[in-house]
Amino acid sequence: MRSKAELESAIRGGGRAALVINARSRRGRRLYGRARGMLREAGVDFVHVFPVTDPTRLRELFSDVLALEPDLVVVGGGDGTVAEAVGHLAHRDIALGVLPLGTTNNFARSLELPMDLPGAVRTLAVDGPGGGKVADVDVGWFASTGDPQGEGPAGDREHIFANMVSLGISVQVAENVPHALKRFLGRPAYALTAARLLPRHRAFTARITVDGETTELVTHQLNVANGAHHSGRRIARDASPDDRLLAVYRLGDERRLRLASATARHILTGQWRTLDEDAFTTTAHVEIETDPPMRVDVDGEIRGSTPVSIRLRGNALRVIVPRTFVDT
Repeated sequence: MRSKAELESAIRGGGRAALVINARSRRGRRLYGRARGMLREAGVDFVHVFPVTDPTRLRELFSDVLALEPDLVVVGGGDGTVAEAVGHLAHRDIALGVLPLGTTNNFARSLELPMDLPGAVRTLAVDGPGGGKVADVDVGWFASTGDPQGEGPAGDREHIFANMVSLGISVQVAENVPHALKRFLGRPAYALTAARLLPRHRAFTARITVDGETTELVTHQLNVANGAHHSGRRIARDASPDDRLLAVYRLGDERRLRLASATARHILTGQWRTLDEDAFTTTAHVEIETDPPMRVDVDGEIRGSTPVSIRLRGNALRVIVPRTFVDT
């Protein structure tokens, strides 16, 4: 593995780069041509461009990307596309660059990237004015021993994730939010779908084990975050994908109205809260069991069901970030 400085130097010197753009993401289809043109004008040249019209082929496509032995892989899309890239690029001598073209862009926000296309392109052009740098950030490791439908064991399922593992009503929201509504409204589409589903959602019991101690709670929503954002909003002002911590927190308890009020508080006050507050448990390893078994969302995809084991892998991913990003 090269040092971060050596990898950055290789990219500055015209190293091999590949571009993957999800043309079905919220802004990917509309901005695909413009993004390519702006990157070219900024001096970012690619040995190969992979436009994605079928997201189910992303895993297969990244095998072709890695075969190019690139120094830099730029991914344009939402959190799902970025998550797939992270799973392939973690622990490799390759930097990930992100063009935030999705709906919530949680991981891109956690990397403190500009949300506008010109700003994101300037960051990726590391050799130009306003260009970024190579940093290394944490990822999470997830393993499920439950069946995808919550009906019993079905073998280990392991995944690397960038931003968040969640269970509860958010899983139903992710499955039921209309694609057309998401494309038209953006983030509010998730809130409208949650409001429609909440009256029928049943609370569940979660047993959370950290450092050998188990805590039992009842809730409609439980999250384990590596990144700093959820639903496009900051979860705490000191949360970061580079802090060597997973943040475990629930939204509300068994009462549906508490879920609504906790979500509103999260949206309105997250930028001022800290991870030291009682609402959060921070750790590098957590085990979760639920009653009943729950399907689990890992960066926007259903990846098995409880029980699950989640661990932190520190500084496992090289990324292009703004110069102002604090890299520890």
